[in-house]
Amino acid sequence: MTSHRLIVSLPNSEVRSWLGEAPEDVDFIEWDLSEPPPLDVIDIVVPPYMGGTTRLAALSKVRTQLVQSLSIGYDGVAAVLPPGNVYANAASVHEASTAELALALVLSAQRAIPDFVRAAEKGHWAPQVRPSLADREVLLIGYGGVGRAIEERLIAFEVSITRVAGHEREDERGTIHGVASLPELLARADIVIVAVPLTPGTTRLVDDDFLNSMRDGALLVNVARGRVADTDAMVRHASSGRVRLALDVVDPEPLPDGHPLFALENVLISPHVGGATSAMQPRAKRLLLEQIGRVRRGETPLNVVLRS
Repeated sequence: MTSHRLIVSLPNSEVRSWLGEAPEDVDFIEWDLSEPPPLDVIDIVVPPYMGGTTRLAALSKVRTQLVQSLSIGYDGVAAVLPPGNVYANAASVHEASTAELALALVLSAQRAIPDFVRAAEKGHWAPQVRPSLADREVLLIGYGGVGRAIEERLIAFEVSITRVAGHEREDERGTIHGVASLPELLARADIVIVAVPLTPGTTRLVDDDFLNSMRDGALLVNVARGRVADTDAMVRHASSGRVRLALDVVDPEPLPDGHPLFALENVLISPHVGGATSAMQPRAKRLLLEQIGRVRRGETPLNVVLRS
């Protein structure tokens, strides 16, 4: 158990307001890592949610027990995290909201909601018959927290779900296929949902070969990271009308004004808002208070993904 008062740095007043009064023997300070640390020792550092990874270099000038991210993804962190730090991600905070958006993108694309909105803006009544979500073959690529949350929500829509992860294995619901099986699995899928972490192995996973393997008219949904997909390849395949896209993440990000993807009616884009809902604040609060309690008691923190 820590004998001194625990110092916890929060990136801004908004995050500080989420937590309310500091627990007993805990002091909250504000530090967004854009300047040198205000103290030599900060027990728990919470970096900015959308501040990127470069600011983590500032941790070289402070001693910490835990660096607690507000994001699930931690791509690029290992390259900049100074030695001697324990880094935890925000598993449990964003899964539900990201899964909600994945389903919203699927349903909007399947049921032509963007077409109806465009028609209504022009004052037109434009009914059409569209593919259902029910009875579709869904290929879910990525079976971490977000992938499992998407699966739980998909089950109610009466779909057939095939799951893919890094390596083949079995669980209570059957086979989780390995990525080596993707070519044959893509050829059978009506809807492909990508929810993998960004790693060297998943960068440009969705490339020309991947898209060529998809069946004509299939829908690709990306709620992972933009660099998981080759943007130029997606433009080519969507422009031809062969595949449809629903993307919460893109590369580059933000997508520049006038980018070809914006002009395609078979492409639906949301601006990387998978976790940006009212659910974030209470879930982040629960996680941060749990981590504070664990560090205070000398216990192992949750969600540790890197030790530098």
